[in-house]
Amino acid sequence: MHRSGAAMAWNVFKFCTALRGLGSIMIFLVLGVVGVTYYAVVLTNYGPALYGGGLGCLISLAVLIPFHFLLVMLLWSYFSVVLTDPGSVPPNWRPASDEERGEADASNGSEFCSLQTDSSNQIIRYCRKCNQLKPPRCHHCSVCGRCVLKMDHHCVWVVNCVGALNYKYFLLFLFYTFLETSLVTLSLLPHFIAFFSDGEIPGTPGTLATTFLAFVLNLAFALSVMGFLIMHISLVAANTTTIEAYEKKTTAKWRYDLGRKRNFEQVHAFSCAFYSCSWCSELLMLCSELLTHDCKQLLQKQSTCLCARLLLNLF
Repeated sequence: MHRSGAAMAWNVFKFCTALRGLGSIMIFLVLGVVGVTYYAVVLTNYGPALYGGGLGCLISLAVLIPFHFLLVMLLWSYFSVVLTDPGSVPPNWRPASDEERGEADASNGSEFCSLQTDSSNQIIRYCRKCNQLKPPRCHHCSVCGRCVLKMDHHCVWVVNCVGALNYKYFLLFLFYTFLETSLVTLSLLPHFIAFFSDGEIPGTPGTLATTFLAFVLNLAFALSVMGFLIMHISLVAANTTTIEAYEKKTTAKWRYDLGRKRNFEQVHAFSCAFYSCSWCSELLMLCSELLTHDCKQLLQKQSTCLCARLLLNLF
């Protein structure tokens, strides 16, 4: 029997809704990794040392205090990404009424829907799946089934799209995850090395297996998240998204690039109470500079300013 091309066509995006169930599993997977890590670090290795006194107690405090702080910040930023809407197109959105001045009608949507392009380069796009116009930098997510403002990507780990309104939390999640997993990897490294020594290792087989598993998992996450963090810092520094990085043509000047400082401010990455301290903002700004400039010259230029800001925040 003959089948038409339309009947034989197989749309893989119809199966993207299955990723929602996968994302729900990923949330429990993240909580599971957190639980295994907490058991290995606090309950098995460093928690009991607090009752022994001496140098071991001080070392345990030096590990457990930043561990719990970073863990709280990690979980806060993670669930903020999960629960925050990435940004949707307002109903009956229309382009700015004043195209010559590039201003947007405030009644038509948020600031993310305003046309920021030149009047000579304005392209009004239409989403056939949502049956509505799409603002600039807006893309349709086949998993969520809607258009997302300034969409970066759909992350199965958070069961949500990463867009204009929750990108700052996603960046924070990567930042605190990298710090937390690096701390755990370093703190469990002596115990991991002890597995390959000839001496007797204290603990039950269950606690030893948990420590080994926690070290391997956190080492893997630290290395992988480091790559994602470097990539997204570079994207924020250029005011672009993961989708736009693959879609945009090579141009001398990206039209949305406002400069590194204003690009970071646009995603409100430093507006949170726990993230607004100047040492943290200076640190990430320095990282973005290191990715695009000569390291030696840049360190000579900014090391004095950064150290001064660090000292001011410590006292």
